[in-house]
Amino acid sequence: MSALAAWRTRLAYQPLSLGAVALVTSAALVVANDMTGPLIAAAEERDLQASLLQVLPANHADNELLKDAVTLPGPDGAPLTVYRSRHEGRVNGAIFRTTARGYAGDIAVLIGIDAGGTLLGARVLRHQETPGLGDKIEAAKSPWIHAFAGKSLGAPPAERWAVKKDGGEFDQFAGATITPRAVVNAIKGGLEFYAANRQRILEGETQ
Repeated sequence: MSALAAWRTRLAYQPLSLGAVALVTSAALVVANDMTGPLIAAAEERDLQASLLQVLPANHADNELLKDAVTLPGPDGAPLTVYRSRHEGRVNGAIFRTTARGYAGDIAVLIGIDAGGTLLGARVLRHQETPGLGDKIEAAKSPWIHAFAGKSLGAPPAERWAVKKDGGEFDQFAGATITPRAVVNAIKGGLEFYAANRQRILEGETQ
């Protein structure tokens, strides 16, 4: 074989070998995804179930929350999944996510509401607030979020659904007012959404 032919052979071999490696790698990724996908989905389902239970009192629900839900247009128009709690077959509460703009981005709050519209519990699911200041909205960092349990649209009155700096009932944090204000607004908005859709939530068919 001439030197030119050998050179051409080497040039052809390189892309072919790279293509083979890429094909094998892609196949391995597909197989790995097929194997781990169900495990990841199961873990996410367990995490969601645990989060839903955190905003409900003990023994409040005896149904499978993840299998009892309705989907409605949310306050922003996007579909919102509302999970329903039941006791002995009767719907006695709803759990869903509500959001508001904080200092560094959207704050997502999971709230549980009883059938009559009283807040059962709230937990912050996601935020980007300043560590050491805004992160006091997390239940693991501060008991602040627990103060909302037992509240409703009428208690306190609408004008008192604000942080104390704004003439409301709820504490703010030193050096961080925007963050707790956003959580107050998110929870109040969630209560308003529930009040406006109460019948559809309590009586709607499970998705």
